[in-house]
Amino acid sequence: MTDVTFRPVEAGDLQVLTDIYNHYVRETSVTFDIEPRTLEQRRQWLDGFAATGRYRCFVAVKDGSPLGWASSHRYHERAAYDSTVLTSVYLAPDMTRQGLGRKLYATLFGALEKEDVHRAIGSITVPNDASLGLHRATGFQQVGIYREVGRKFGRYWDVATWLRPMGIRP
Repeated sequence: MTDVTFRPVEAGDLQVLTDIYNHYVRETSVTFDIEPRTLEQRRQWLDGFAATGRYRCFVAVKDGSPLGWASSHRYHERAAYDSTVLTSVYLAPDMTRQGLGRKLYATLFGALEKEDVHRAIGSITVPNDASLGLHRATGFQQVGIYREVGRKFGRYWDVATWLRPMGIRP
């Protein structure tokens, strides 16, 4: 993937990122959102990220247009979980299976190495071979599966939980 740069998310990226995400809402089970997100909802999502700290978002950009993102979010509201983050990656549908997800995760994890992050968790609706392969290739290991915990498109879906050790230790 040549001519692709990686940088922190910006407000100007939101329309394209919302369109990418809404594709997955409407067409797939990879997210359990049922209704497409509005631009205002995505602005609130953007407010959850900072230039430093545990909760970050990086976009891949080519010719000025975002191709996808990788982000880290709060895993749980209780303070003892603060050094664990929940991660996600979303790519434009025509950009999958080209190594872009791995590069986005490498960018995100490189930034998080300097932060107080001990574990990263990925939750993957299964089946989803592309996401399972991405997580395996980036150091995650499957630690469990929740059976039939989400209902979308008239059926129940399983969610696999994947765990990745991070660099900070107390």
